[in-house]
Order: sequence, then C-alpha cells, then structure tokens
Amino acid sequence: MRLPIARRAFVAALSALSFAAFAQPATDWPQHPVTIIMTFPAGSGVDVVGRILQEPLGKVLGQPVVIDYKVGAAGNVASEYVSRAKPDGYTVLFGTAATHGVNAALYPKLPFDVEADFVPVSPINDVSNVLTINPDVIDVKTLKEFVETVRANPGKYNYASTGNGTGTHMAFAEMNSKLGLNMVHVPYKGGPEAIQAVLKGETCCIMNQVQTVLPHAKAGKVRLLAVTTGKRVPVVQDVPTIAESGLPGTQGFDSSTWFALFAPKGTDAAVVAKLNAAVRQVLQQPEIKGKLESMGNTVRLETPDQFRATVRANRLKWAEVVKAAKVSIQ
Repeated sequence: MRLPIARRAFVAALSALSFAAFAQPATDWPQHPVTIIMTFPAGSGVDVVGRILQEPLGKVLGQPVVIDYKVGAAGNVASEYVSRAKPDGYTVLFGTAATHGVNAALYPKLPFDVEADFVPVSPINDVSNVLTINPDVIDVKTLKEFVETVRANPGKYNYASTGNGTGTHMAFAEMNSKLGLNMVHVPYKGGPEAIQAVLKGETCCIMNQVQTVLPHAKAGKVRLLAVTTGKRVPVVQDVPTIAESGLPGTQGFDSSTWFALFAPKGTDAAVVAKLNAAVRQVLQQPEIKGKLESMGNTVRLETPDQFRATVRANRLKWAEVVKAAKVSIQ
C-alpha cells in the first residue's frame, strides 16, 4: 500500500533529519565537553598522564575535557561503563595494555570484549616498569643479588602490585615465572597504596612505573634494580634492563605497557580520526613531550588502524604470559 504523497514527504523529511542528527558528530564534533573515564584512582600513573593531557587536549578540541573515575576490578569497571556508553565521542576510556590485554586472559567472564566492544582511538605513551625495592627489607643492589636472596628464601618475600591483573602485577609475575622465583603477591587498590606499602616495609618490592617511583628513588627511600623494557630508560639511564642481567630466562625480556584512549564500538570513524589527530597534536607539543619523557615515558604516535593492530598483538602476547605464569583470577 502506497502512502499518501503528504505522508511520504513527512517520512522522507523525518528520515533526513534523523540521518542529519546521526551524522552531526562526524562533522561538528565536539559541541560540548568530552569525558575521559579513568580506569585507576587519582594519583595513579594513568591519572598523572591523563591530567597532563587534559587541558591541552581541551584547547585543541575547543571543548573542555573532563576526567571521571570509575575505579575497580583492574580497570574492568571503567571498561564496562564505556562499552555501554553512547558511541558519540563524548565518553572515552583511558585504558592500558593491561585493561585491553591482560584482563582478557585473566577474567573468563568479562561482560564485554576488549576488542569487539571498543574502537581503538590513539595510544598515548609507552611506560616502563622498574623493579623497586625497600633496602630495609631486602638489602640487595643488583637483580642477580635479588634473585639469589629470594631463591634462598622461598615464600618469604611479598611483592606489591596496583591490583590483580594490572600491569604491575603481570610484569612481576612474568619475571618470577622466567626466573623461577617463589614470592607472595599482595594486591592493593591502586598505585598510591601499593608504593606506600613498599615504603612502609609491608612488602619488599614492587614492579612499578618509573614516573611513580622516581621521586622516592631520588629521596633515597627506595632502590631501583632493573627496568622491564628492552632498552634502558633515559631518565634512569644508570638502571640496567632485566635482560642485561644475563640471568637464564631473561634474554629478550620486555614487559613494557602503554596508555591509550578507546571509544565505544559504533563511534563514527570521522570522530575517532579527529580525536586521534588531536591527541597526536598534543603529544608532539615540546612541553608535553618533554614532561612525559622526564617522567620515564615515551610518546607513542599511531593512527587508529595502527593502534588496532597494536591492541591485537598486545592481547595475544599477554594471553601467553598469563598461561606461562599460571596466573588466574576467579
């Protein structure tokens, strides 16, 4: 049955308006503040980097950038929230290699798929963890001495992490697996609590981000033994890599992580491209780049397509690590 001409015209006009409304974000986005959902608490490494980007990113976008915290379950609370958010570019996730790699292997019943339910927008930086010890608890000066001491005292030493399944946990678990170390894992709610546990001597050590532990190292409160990256980190150039120790099992060791922005699936490609370009522009500003590098970070620039490949490779890598380290979370 054909609709009357007037009715057909009304339907066509309504469809055109609907299409225009849907297409609006691609052409005019953003028209109001953009919210970044933070996966870890205030004062954590991701929060520090997010705060550095917040104001300059807002200036480039022409709209304020708001940071909101949805903390819990190693970033899964925030990830689930963003996976269900409206895909209009106004709600994005500040994720990590752990939230979009480790968690997929550790949590068998996630209410979202770390690849299918997100659009990779842009990486921000590569982060090196560093084996950090409290010398009052375990007085060693090299990774070799650390390994010898721990092996001589199986189960005696506790190590802190920023939570089950986080990058700090998995970097330590990977090292322990490769070196055959028997240590007790003590997870905390986030970076500030975990590093305080080391400073107080509740745990002997942590594999934490350079930017988090550097002030404490400069103050002489902790000792840095080895970075987890394949190459030395310029800001702590005197600290060797784990691979440099020459210990069996450490050849080629590289357990770095990255921070990045993700959007909900279905987000318009033009919006993703615009946000990616804005992030890249901010990261190439000398002041921002210098500030990140002074904290032990390396700026990472990739297109959305390049970053999608990075996410896939990261997921596969951590699945192998989790299996080899025999780490599981119910």
